Amino acid sequence: MAKSKCSNSKRMSYIAVPSQIINSLSSSSLQSLLLSPKKSSRTYSSTTTQTQDLISNGDPKSEVGFASMSGIGGQKAEKDEILDGTNQPRPLISNGFSKSEVGNVTDGENDEEEVEDSEFWKQPDGLGYKPCLVFSREYRRASDGIVKDRTKYLMVVVSGGMNQQRNQIVDAVVIARILGAALVVPILQVNVIWGDESEFSDIFDIEHFKRVLANDVRIVSALPSTHLMTRPVEGSPPLHVSPKWIRARYLKRLNREGVLLLRGLDSRLSKDLPSDLQKLRCKVAFHALRFTPPILQLGNKLTERMRTNGPYLALHLRMEKDVWIRTGCLPGLSHEYDEIVNNERRQRPDLLTARSNMNYHDRKLAGLCPLNGLEVARLLKALGAPKTARIYWAGGQPLGGKEALLPLTQEFPQFYNKEDLALPGELEPLKNRASLMAAIDYIVSENSDVFMPSHGGNMGHAIQGHRAYAGHRKYITPNKRKMLPYFLKSTLSESEFNSIIKELHSDSLGQPELRTNRAERDVTKYPVPECMCNDSHTHSYL
Repeated sequence: MAKSKCSNSKRMSYIAVPSQIINSLSSSSLQSLLLSPKKSSRTYSSTTTQTQDLISNGDPKSEVGFASMSGIGGQKAEKDEILDGTNQPRPLISNGFSKSEVGNVTDGENDEEEVEDSEFWKQPDGLGYKPCLVFSREYRRASDGIVKDRTKYLMVVVSGGMNQQRNQIVDAVVIARILGAALVVPILQVNVIWGDESEFSDIFDIEHFKRVLANDVRIVSALPSTHLMTRPVEGSPPLHVSPKWIRARYLKRLNREGVLLLRGLDSRLSKDLPSDLQKLRCKVAFHALRFTPPILQLGNKLTERMRTNGPYLALHLRMEKDVWIRTGCLPGLSHEYDEIVNNERRQRPDLLTARSNMNYHDRKLAGLCPLNGLEVARLLKALGAPKTARIYWAGGQPLGGKEALLPLTQEFPQFYNKEDLALPGELEPLKNRASLMAAIDYIVSENSDVFMPSHGGNMGHAIQGHRAYAGHRKYITPNKRKMLPYFLKSTLSESEFNSIIKELHSDSLGQPELRTNRAERDVTKYPVPECMCNDSHTHSYL
């Protein structure tokens, strides 16, 4: 795997902090966000990197642009694309830094520390891969009839948290295309865990969603009056079905009844689809699904506050009580907290989704458990994260509260979440709306310079794909199975430990990975080669 080369030249550049940001902060916020420790007098350029986006259905006037869910780089939602002379939209890399600039600016105070600092913020070599969504002639020819059809409608009910719902929405669009049906804006099932009653329009920009997919699938806000009295065909496909199965099972009845209602779409559609349908998945995930302007505005405000003093790391911490229960793992805080998890698991065995005969210790060594606070801190330190690193952490409150986070806050004192960054009242409209809170976490995390999850999950997978599609920005995948035995070796010196951990992760930093090496992988997590191409592969997509 090719590795990026860090320039040895030292440069100084500057970024202006808008006065309205400073004026909006309280004195305590200013102290924690703007005052810097020794090295943070260093400033960073915010030059925007741009790449060519080949995405159309053959219409040179296509309005489709690179519409990140986060609005990309703090830009306003309506300005998330710019056109070159050929009317092709060029996506903006959402971290706002060119790869050659991140981590290469030094102030000369401490050369040894600066080398470590630069290495951590250095971005992986993207090998020239860029978004490349050129659909086949057959796909474009069929599109006209599909979007004009007024006889068939697909309704879907999606469940789970925001990122799980997002995955199901992506597949709902693809199923609508397979059946040649119009898609009614998906219904979001009330989340029984968080009691969140958010609707599609509360989270995602409906008009943008319709506009971007106008040449692929017709999107309607509601069933037309001609179909209101129709009794819909209902179904829930089994896991990993093919387009052929979908057509054989539903198309005849859909043509007869006019309405199909599907539930439980999570992982129902095969990950290995024909090329055009894989591209459609990417088009939905990376272009059509954009958060609403109020969410974008707030998420981008928090991003700006994190970026005030340079680059930042985002962590997705999976340390909530329900995660420990579901995974069959223990938080490792104390016997008291272990008993809380074990008792809950005994009382509610249905919550344990990781059904296995393995005990906790074996699951841990197999890499099947989330990392706890101490393990995350040791990993980051070994990978060269400077003590002055600014860290944004996403996720729910961990079991054990501040005690669970103590190893992280002691090692990295500049440690914030959305509640720390928000001004009084800013998060009030999102109160008791878990999906909207998750959207804020997504925006700030997706815009970070480095991202790392402590465990898998829908958010981590979605951001992995998004960062790959935006130019393979750094994404650390903890190699838990291989690294944890070294965490237990007390005889290793710190330098030996750090060297081993760095070597184990040399190919786990967000470099391009081909999805075709493993067909069961989701294209929205691994967009190469179906949705991205470089110069040497361009011919295969035209």
